[in-house]
Amino acid sequence: MEKRHTLVELARQLRRSQTEAERVLWGRLRNRQLEGVKFRRQQPIGRFIVDFASLEQDLVIEIDGGQHAREPDQTNDRERASWLEQQGYRVLRFWDNEVLMNLECVLERIREALG
Repeated sequence: MEKRHTLVELARQLRRSQTEAERVLWGRLRNRQLEGVKFRRQQPIGRFIVDFASLEQDLVIEIDGGQHAREPDQTNDRERASWLEQQGYRVLRFWDNEVLMNLECVLERIREALG
């Protein structure tokens, strides 16, 4: 129980200190703005906290900064995505600069995933 409590607290902290890219994307996902689908931000799933999730659509969206371009972060990201997929989630991953420079393209890819 303590581990879950710690994860929830960490998720709350992450919501308060979101990146610019997370803030921009959240502005377009919140309140069912995209296809009427409910998204949550900094959502605990298992032992992970994902950037955005639609639990009703089994869709996870991750926004990666430059640190994710190098090892061991790439290995960790692959393991995380694999675990999430084993739980039935589809995982979309975008770079910060994709969200900041081409938001409409990112939103279109999310719409396609929502089907």
